[in-house]
Amino acid sequence: MQLNVENLNKSIGEKQLFHQISFTITEKERIGLIGINGTGKSTLLKIVAGLEDADEGKITKPKGYRIGLLPQQPNLNEKATVLEQVLSRDLPVNRTVSEYEKAVKELNERPDDPERQRLFFEKQKRMDELGGWEINTKAKTMLTKLGLVDVHKKIANLSGGERKRVALAEVLMDAPDLLLLDEPTNHLDEEMIEWLEEILKSYEHSILFVTHDRYFLDRIATNIFELNSGKLYSYRGNYEHYLMAKANREEEESRQREKRQNLYRRELAWIQRGAKARSTKQKARIQRFEQLSDTLVEERRNEMEMTYKGTRLGKSVIEMNGCFKSFGEKVILRDFQLLVKPKDRIGIVGNNGSGKTTLLNILSGNIPLDSGRIMIGQTVKMAYYTQHASEMDENKRMIDYIQQSKAFVQTESGKVSASRMLERFLFPTHTHGTPIRKLSGGERKRLYLLKLLMEEPNVLLLDEPTNDFDTETLTVLEQFLDEFPGVVITVSHDRYFLDKVCDRILFFHGEGHIEHFLGRFSDFLQEKRRAKEKKETSPKKEKLVIEKKSKGRKLSYKEKMEWETIDEKIQEAETELEKIRQEMEKAGSDYEKIRQLYEAEEKWNTELERLIERWAYLSELIEK
Repeated sequence: MQLNVENLNKSIGEKQLFHQISFTITEKERIGLIGINGTGKSTLLKIVAGLEDADEGKITKPKGYRIGLLPQQPNLNEKATVLEQVLSRDLPVNRTVSEYEKAVKELNERPDDPERQRLFFEKQKRMDELGGWEINTKAKTMLTKLGLVDVHKKIANLSGGERKRVALAEVLMDAPDLLLLDEPTNHLDEEMIEWLEEILKSYEHSILFVTHDRYFLDRIATNIFELNSGKLYSYRGNYEHYLMAKANREEEESRQREKRQNLYRRELAWIQRGAKARSTKQKARIQRFEQLSDTLVEERRNEMEMTYKGTRLGKSVIEMNGCFKSFGEKVILRDFQLLVKPKDRIGIVGNNGSGKTTLLNILSGNIPLDSGRIMIGQTVKMAYYTQHASEMDENKRMIDYIQQSKAFVQTESGKVSASRMLERFLFPTHTHGTPIRKLSGGERKRLYLLKLLMEEPNVLLLDEPTNDFDTETLTVLEQFLDEFPGVVITVSHDRYFLDKVCDRILFFHGEGHIEHFLGRFSDFLQEKRRAKEKKETSPKKEKLVIEKKSKGRKLSYKEKMEWETIDEKIQEAETELEKIRQEMEKAGSDYEKIRQLYEAEEKWNTELERLIERWAYLSELIEK
């Protein structure tokens, strides 16, 4: 099965997004869609999904061909639970699973209610008939992998990141013929992204996805579609192959440009001689010269390199000593130390809610410490890029907005105008008079970032700068940061960006525990994996060491015997609990058996807690 798109046109106001683009998506293709913000990537996904109309063009697909879309901002049912939303596709088995979960919850609240028992038996029987147990287990496993453990939590009570993950689970459970994903890695941590990569690699149907995560793009894509100036370019292979093919294409264009330059020199020699007669042929030649001149000037502008100078930064930058910060019972910093030196590149990573943005707010002076000392060098000039851009006057033109900061920035080669900086940040000259209200969300973020950089800071605080940016903008930003002579401190979940920009990592584990690592983020992750694998493969060695230490300790004979067998008893309790959980899933409509299993589970949980407490007590005696 395949989907065909022919001669698609789409404009929004005066801006044309696509002009006569055509493409085909065949079975099991995984296509990464890239392009500068504002070129219409999200709009194209919505058109393919049937949620938005094209101005012209035709989309054909087989009968019964299903398309599922994960948008950037999902529209979910506020009254539904997490599990109900994930199983919201109107299928008998999905309805049955949701009804069964509701019956279980109600029965647990009032286990002696005959009506609730009857309803519970009825839903269990229906689960047996439709094979609902497998769907139920698959959905809960998927939600757990995405950090959504409470499947009965209402959608209305979820954060924005949690909602995006629920929507992702929903579209994956639906398993359509064509899966459309708009920034699927947003709000996912490293483990979740790796899990999603494995899911998509083995997906049985077709995928068209937009992402700024270039590692993800490289590992998943079998093809690349690039939207550029209303046209669509297709490349075979992943992101690495795309970069190679595009480099070859641009090299060929460079050769063509050299030919134009030679032609330009010949035409210039002719025009300088000053032809006396003005025949039609000569006028055409003069016009051609003017067009060629304009083209070459634009090309020279695009090739112009700048080394950003910034404000001078002294040896003293930032120093934090004995810093504490908490919100109620939630600890963010606990006796935190940090020394920031000139030219440092520090990446801040960790789980959502662990305090990464809070640290940036403390450094910028927006939030005070509870205790401790923070010293900022006298020459420090900070710029803080936040996730929520400051309010913009939507009627103001782009060039006026940038010139609010400065009309020029200083580079090693001299002053560079605001207009030229706009060009470097992928805003073509003809767009500089565009009112801000006509820009996409990503374009506004890019403009906001440039405005901060125009102020010539020497310390950059960046909070998730890769969110809502396209791969080309990120490449420009990374090149800029590579040339930037000051300090960069950035919160990000983008592995590629962190590897290219940062050489130090602060990992927020939560509860004030912050790990310092010198090196790239990928190196940090690799060390974590090795430590985890070593721990998982050497439990027996650890036990032997403990036993060796226990020799000669003054334990009673009974305690010695207890210590020798307590590990096996803990393992036995854990095994029994796992067996009980498996039997519960298979119990069907046998309510009496389920009641007995619940009682057994409670007994083994109590025994496991007792054994763990006893193990801790005996371990303390041995260590004394």
